[in-house]
Amino acid sequence: MNQMTFTELDEAVHNGRPQKGNAIILPPMDVFESIEWVRLSGIKPRVVMLDPWYNKGFGEIRDDYNDFVVSILEALIGISDHVFLWGFPEIVAQYFNHIPTEYKLVAWLTWYYKNNPSVIRGWRSSQNTCLHLSQGDTKLYPEHFLNDAQKEKLSKGKLRYMPGPTSVIEASLLVGFVGRSEQTGHPSQKPLKVYEPLFCMTTKEEDLIYDPMCGSGTTGAFALEHNRIAILSDINEEYIAMVESRLAEKRVHSSSALLSALGRN
Repeated sequence: MNQMTFTELDEAVHNGRPQKGNAIILPPMDVFESIEWVRLSGIKPRVVMLDPWYNKGFGEIRDDYNDFVVSILEALIGISDHVFLWGFPEIVAQYFNHIPTEYKLVAWLTWYYKNNPSVIRGWRSSQNTCLHLSQGDTKLYPEHFLNDAQKEKLSKGKLRYMPGPTSVIEASLLVGFVGRSEQTGHPSQKPLKVYEPLFCMTTKEEDLIYDPMCGSGTTGAFALEHNRIAILSDINEEYIAMVESRLAEKRVHSSSALLSALGRN
């Protein structure tokens, strides 16, 4: 990463956070290289979004896919408070019992969509699974989902229960004319609406989010709209270029460029 230094990055994140959402795009790199870079930097993201390819034809096909995903989780131990791990239900079910013991399951989440035209084994797939994992004593923010009336009751101590979001997120696939303005050309792009409740539940404004397999950059789009800071990386040069175009940001190549991106000119 050329002249980028871990010390400067750590100081920039902790002492010079910008007053608006920000997305920092790293050069293309392997997921393990990216995780090690974050670890050595001393940065503490609040949450990691881990959305690898699903071994179904997009991206690399690996016989050891389940072991590969678990090894990524192992590499992420100690990196953040929360990890969101995506996959098809039949894939997640195979490695669920092999998740490292350092994690606890917070929730099994489902993204439900009706508009998938493809048929698998006679069943038309209409869901993705996301495991919400945490490490240690972590904070959630269900209050971010309260309406004005509920917020008023909370302030007066009269809110009888905290009605957080449901564990099923309903949003259409970005195909055809659906979500045309959001589409980037990525073969498996998730709608921003799917990521929003996950990040709103686990972060507050100016928190740091890390996405080491960022694909089309939806994590960065959330950060820009909701006043968070996202560090994005991906091994695929085409996807990094896609993210640059989507977020109107250029990848960083030096410590000075990184500091500028973080608001420390």
